[in-house]
Formats: sequence, C-alpha cells, structure tokens
Amino acid sequence: MKNYAIHGLKVILFSLCLSIISSCGAQKDTATGRGMQNLTARYNYIYNSNVILDSHQQELTETYADNYEQVLPVYIGPEVDETFMVKGGSGADKAMDDIIKKAQVIILEKSYSNYLDDAYILLGKAQFFKGNYFNAAEYFDYAAKTYRKNTRSFIEALNWKARSLMQVRRLTEANLVLDTMVYALTDLKKNSAEPLATLAQMCIYQQKMPEAISFLKDAIKASNNSQHKIRWTYILAQLSEQQKNYPEAMLNYRRVQKSSAPFEMYFNANLSRIKLNALLSNKTINKQDELLRLLKDDKNEDYTDQIYYQIAESFLADGAYDEAKKYYLLSVQKSTKNQYQKGISYLKLADLDLKQFRNYLNAKLYYDSAVNTLPKHYPGYDAIVKKNQNLEYLTKRYQIIADEDTLQTIARLPEQQRQAKIQAIFTPVEKSAPATEAAATSGSNPLRLNENTPGRGQSSSTFYFSNAAAISKGFSDFKKKWGNRKLENNWRQSIRSSAQTITQDIANNTSNGAASNAGQPEPAADRTADIKAYTDALPLTPELLGRSNQKIVDAYYDIASFYLQELNDPAEAEAVYQILLSRFPENHHLAAVYYSLFLINKNKDAAKSDDYKNRVLKGFPNSNYAKIIMDPSFSLKQTERETAINKNYNEVFEQYQKKDFAGVIQQVNRTLISAQENYLAPQYAYLQAISIGRTSHVDTLLTAFNSLISVYPDDQLITPLVKDHIAYINAHLTDFQKRKIALLDFDPNEPPFSIYQPPVAANNQLPDDAMPVAPKADPVAAITPPSPTVPKPETGKPVAITPVPVKTEGIFSTAVSAVYYYVVDVADATLTLSSSRFGIGQFNRGKYAGQNLKHQLKEFDNDQLIYVGNFSNFEDAKTYADGITPQLKQIMKVQADLYTSFIISKENFDKLTSKDLLNKYLEFYKNNY
Repeated sequence: MKNYAIHGLKVILFSLCLSIISSCGAQKDTATGRGMQNLTARYNYIYNSNVILDSHQQELTETYADNYEQVLPVYIGPEVDETFMVKGGSGADKAMDDIIKKAQVIILEKSYSNYLDDAYILLGKAQFFKGNYFNAAEYFDYAAKTYRKNTRSFIEALNWKARSLMQVRRLTEANLVLDTMVYALTDLKKNSAEPLATLAQMCIYQQKMPEAISFLKDAIKASNNSQHKIRWTYILAQLSEQQKNYPEAMLNYRRVQKSSAPFEMYFNANLSRIKLNALLSNKTINKQDELLRLLKDDKNEDYTDQIYYQIAESFLADGAYDEAKKYYLLSVQKSTKNQYQKGISYLKLADLDLKQFRNYLNAKLYYDSAVNTLPKHYPGYDAIVKKNQNLEYLTKRYQIIADEDTLQTIARLPEQQRQAKIQAIFTPVEKSAPATEAAATSGSNPLRLNENTPGRGQSSSTFYFSNAAAISKGFSDFKKKWGNRKLENNWRQSIRSSAQTITQDIANNTSNGAASNAGQPEPAADRTADIKAYTDALPLTPELLGRSNQKIVDAYYDIASFYLQELNDPAEAEAVYQILLSRFPENHHLAAVYYSLFLINKNKDAAKSDDYKNRVLKGFPNSNYAKIIMDPSFSLKQTERETAINKNYNEVFEQYQKKDFAGVIQQVNRTLISAQENYLAPQYAYLQAISIGRTSHVDTLLTAFNSLISVYPDDQLITPLVKDHIAYINAHLTDFQKRKIALLDFDPNEPPFSIYQPPVAANNQLPDDAMPVAPKADPVAAITPPSPTVPKPETGKPVAITPVPVKTEGIFSTAVSAVYYYVVDVADATLTLSSSRFGIGQFNRGKYAGQNLKHQLKEFDNDQLIYVGNFSNFEDAKTYADGITPQLKQIMKVQADLYTSFIISKENFDKLTSKDLLNKYLEFYKNNY
C-alpha cells in the first residue's frame, strides 16, 4: 500500500512538471497557460524590472544637485544639457537595456499574460531614462491607445508620455496629453499621486502657481512615498512663498525640517523659514541675528555662502545697500563649490552698482562674472547678457578717457622722469602666488577614494570601498545627519583644545607642503617693443595733444548720450555733460550738449532749461538743434526734405550715366537755384562741372572747378577731390589744351593717363570718377599707436600692455587678419546704389589717392553690402571708418535709417551668406569691437 501511494505521488508530480514545462515552453491560450505566463511575467520580469528602476531612481536622487534658488522640479529625472541629451547618460544604459530585454521577453513569449501593457510601459520608461524621449513618448502613446480600457495603465502611459514631452520642452503637446489624462483621472481609485504631481509641474512651467499648489496638495495626500511627500512639501512651500502666502510657506518649511529630509533640503528649509520669520516679524533691528547664528554651527560650513546671501537679501529689503553689498561680497568669497550661488551673488552686486550706486564700471565687471558663472538656462540669462553688452559700450569709453589722461600726464613730465615712469609701468611686480586650492576642491568628498582613478575600472566587488553605489549612498546618509565634515581626527568635536588644533594644523601643513612652494614669479619678458609703442603714443606735440583731447571729448559725449538714450538716466547724463563742459568749454559737440541739457532740465528746472536754449539759439542759430527748438516739427520736415534731395540727385546722376551731359547741366542749374540749404550742393556742382568737361574745352572746365572751390571752400568730400583734379590738369595742361573737349571717353588709340578710367555703373564694377587725380600720400595716420592699459581703481598701479585675447562666437572670430573691409550695409535690395558708390569713389580719390582702394557690391535677398578694401590691418580700416563715417550723409543717397557701417575681416566677411548671419555678425561686432 505504501509503495503504491509513493508511486502514485510520483506520477502526479511528474505530470505536473510536464504541464509546467509544456505551459512554459509554448504559448497556449488556455487557463493553465495564461496562469503560468502571468506568474512568470509578474515575478520574473515585471518585479525585477521595477526593482532596477527603483534603484536607478534612488541613484538619481542621491547624485542630483538641486538648485534651491529656483522652484525645485517635481520629479528628479535624468539631467539634460541644452540639446536635451542626458549628461553622461551612458551610466544607466546597461540597467535600462536589461529592462528592455525583460519587457521584450514578455511581449514575445508571454503574449497571453495580463502584463503586456506593463511591458510596453517598461519599454517607455527605459527609453526615458536613457534620454530617448521621443522613442519613450511613442511607446507610451501605443500603450495608452492599445490599453485604453485599463484605467491604471491608460493614465500611467499618458502621465509618462507627458513627462517625456516636458523633458524636451514640448509643453503644448504635453498639455494636450494631460488634458486627456485629467478626464480619466476621476476613474482612478488609487495611485493618483504621480499624475497629480505631473499636472503640478506643468502648471509651474505655465506660471499657473495657484493651480500648481492645488495639484501638489492633492498629490501629497494621495502619495505613500515618503521622499516624494517631503520634496513636494518643500516645493509647496516655495510656491506659497512666491504667492506671498508667507504663513502657509512657513508651515510647509517647518514640516520639511521635522521630516527625514536630506541635510541640504533641511538646511535650505531652515534658511527660508528664518528669512520669512524676519519678514513677518515687527522687529526693526537685528533681523539678521538668527541667520548669523547659523554660521556658528559647523554642520553649515558648506553653506556659509547661502547664509551670507540671505543676510544680504535682508539688508537689501531694508534699504541698507552698503551692508547688503558687504554680505553679497562675503557670499561670493565663500562660494567655493556652489557656482550657481556665486553667480547669483555676482548678479546682485551688479544690480546694486547699476541701480543704487550708479557705478557702471563696477557693474560691468560684476555682470561679466555673472554671465561667466551662471548657467545659460538661468531665467533671464539673455537679458543679463544684453545688459552686460550695453555696459561694454560705457566701459570702453571710460577706458579711452583713462588711457588719454594717463598719456597726457606722462607727456607733461620732464624727459628723465617720463622715461623712469614708463619703465616703472612695464616693470612687473613680483608677488607670490596664492596657495593652491586643488587639495581643498578635490578633497571635498573624502569617501570617493576609488572613483575616476586613472587606469582603474568600475568594480562590482562587494567590498564597500570598491562599490561606487554603496559609497554614494553612505555619503548621502552621512550628510543627512552630520552635514559635510572634513576628513580629520575628532571630527565629531565642535570645540577642541589648543593641542588638538595645533596637531591638526601640523597634519594639514604637512599634507599641503608641496602647494606652499607653488607660484614662483616668472622672469620679466622683454618689454622693449611695448615701451617704444607706449612712448610713441605720448601726445608730445600740440597736434598730438589736440587729437588726444578730441578722443576724450568724443568719449565723454558718447557716454552722456548713452546714459540719456539707452539707460534712461538723465541725472547721470547731465553730470557727464557738465564734466565735459568744465574740462573742454569749447568743443565741436557744444550745440548737441546744450540742446541735451535743455531737454534734461525742461521739466525740472525752467531757468536752467531756458539758459541752455538761449545758448543754442545765440551760439548756433543755423544748427538743426536751433531749428528744432523753434519748430518742433522741423525734424520730420527735414527727413522729408532730405528724401526729396536724394531722389532728385539720383535722377540727375542717372542722366549723367546715360551721357545726357547737357541735361545734367540744365537740371543742376534749376536745382541749385530753386533749392535752399541743399546739403548735396557740392556734389550737384561736381556733376555739372564734369558734364561741362565732357562737352567743352579745358578752360571752361577749369573755370567750373575753380568756381566750385570758391563757392564750397569748406566741403570735405568734393573740394579736396577737385583740387587734385586741377593739380593734375595743370601738370598736363598742354595735352588737355590740344583737345576740343576736355574729358573724352576712354579711347585705346589715345595715350591714356596713368591712372585714368572712365566711370562705369555695372553692379559689380567700380563707378569711378571721370577725372584723373595726382597720387599723394595718405593724409590720415594709417596706424594709431596702441593705447596703454591704465591702472584699475582698486589697485592704483599701472598694468603693462598685454596681447588682446582672441574672442570667438559661433562662426565669427576676432583673430588678426591680413585683409579687412569697411562695409556699408543698406537694408533694401530694391535701391539703386550707383550714386552712393560714386560718392564713395569721390571720398577715396579725395582722401586716399594712390592707395588702390576698391569698393564692390555684395547682395543678399534684402540687403546690399558696399565693401571697401583692402586694408592690411584693423587700425587702417578704423582710421578710414573714422574719416568716412561723418560724411556718409552726403555720400549715401539713401535714407539714413536704412544703412549702417562696420569693419570686418576677410575671413568673417566670406562667412556672410545670409541676412541672419549678417545680423549675428553685427551683434558680434558691437560686443567685441
């Protein structure tokens, strides 16, 4: 009986094993097959995959660096860069690939199980954590559409699809997905916390803070995850603070403090609570005492920069700007690890100097530091960059003033003292370099001894110090309880004996002994060339002194105009105008300065305003400023008049191009008789004169030229050119007198003049002047001596000239080139620019005869570029620009607001292939030149 029973049991077990094997080996739509597939899918694949996901999420939480100056993200996900790619994303790839394999097994081999929806959702989550957000969204979309009737899976898929789209900032699409999810959420009886939190994150992105607060409160109630609840409570406090609901914010910060939050979150909650408590209290003094007490707790050593920042914020709120600046500076000094905090402190210092102290030079320096320290995704980063670029304009002009004042001061010294002073400027001051901080920065986490060691791979050993994940978790747990502590003896002790302190100092000094010898002074470089350049730049003659003074005058005028027009700071503008008038009572900007002071004082000091108005009317009665005072609509009328004059000139020039010389002569006579104050009158007269030369003897031409010079002796564009023409004709008068007509079209049978070419008007050829001119030396200095670097106010010591570093932005660079162009950009492709190019040719022949300058045309869809070259260096191009720019109104026969000018290297010019690139270069030029 016993043997029979044993035999029967064996048969039953064998049959059961066969059934199990059969069920596992092949997919069968039977109750047994479905049961076995559900069993293995759930426990062999789904459970293990979720364990991997939980472990990965825990690692992300422990390594993610939260920025407590902004509202924290609701979820801690993969950290992405500006292109939405996971930073260092390969670390999670192996774990996520394991999940993908397990999910694919369920889909391929467990197709009759109840976990296909979970498998597709797992595939989506694995792609999400690998950074393949669009692939993830597709998996979640498929799961949502296929398993629409399964409310849990449907909502989970929609939730993760929205999160995937939010990661790549497809907020509009994500919002549509969440709208669908909200309607289904009412049918979900549990596990609603994460969808509610996602809705809160979307509201934060959309700046709908009240709705975000409501969703977060519901998510906290529905959640069973303690870490999620702590994080969401902190975010709830931040949002309440933003909404100025300070009691609610205080309550939630206290809840975070009482929870098992990580130490950093605990610290920031405490810091925010203290700040709000001071704000709500009625105390008028000692609001900072509680914050200062935090400095005494050595657990807060790594957060002193944030403490000082909050103290500064408190002083700023009270209007104590000097104290606020003091503590912002302390925050910067103590920010050795938290670069984000350092950047914010720099930004606050810049704003203080800009708005409160009106110290624009210091503000520029602090904005520079903020731009270089803050991440590009910081809210308002572009506005900070723009403000920094505007202040660059002021800084350069203040630098010009300082440079020229320094040069003039040295030039006034006796010869012997002058040379000694220059030698002192270029003698480097030897000073020891500060001790290296490498040990401090690299040793901030003493537990990570085996991480990233060259030649040492990742170990999967169970030994604690070979397991990176275990070390990370242990260090995180340590920080929660103790904060950051130095690796030293008796680290638990806050108060130590003198003997302990000395022992520890000796140990530190021994370990850092190598660093103490660092930073030996380098030998002085040969400064002979720099000293010579500096000496050559000294204004030792009245002419050079006049040029130096002119640079200072122009710089002051530009600064005051910038304050008035760009920064909307009339008080500062008036102060600079007054400095200009006190230093240079007579200057060529007087009419503009008086007019600006008239406008500044118009609504605040009637007596002053009238005084400056009278100075304009009496001293400059024919200026445009006087005419605007007398007739406020003069500016509009003037623009209309100039447009009409340009149009008429272009018509006359077209007649000249068609060789209708008689018509040109008659039209110019009518124009000059009927028009008053025609600013193009010398150019009209020039067209008439060369038309006379095309139809009459040389004697008649010389009479016309001499008449032009006598009528327009002060003209800077045409008169110099005509004088050259007369000189050339007189030098070759015998040849000219043999002709019946003075100026002939070019004839190959005639002996040509050495540099003569007839005018042509084809778009890409040079419309030259009809008259030959005698070669002459360039009257404008080709190279401006390099300006010295002047002392900074903080040190009071001059700094030697150093090479300017190459700056690069996108495809453009400030690298030195062998060829530069001066470019006039006309923002209208429909205009005919023959007359404008003719004017540029006139300028070149009058000022740069013999220099072989050429001007050509480059066209875009909506722009035309007239470029003049070739200049061998930037200084030559700048000298040319300084000469031609004041005369562009007479040269360019188009509306003034349609054109702008700049200098560009050939390498950068060749990269200009579209209007968009042109605009980028103009911004680059403004910022760097």
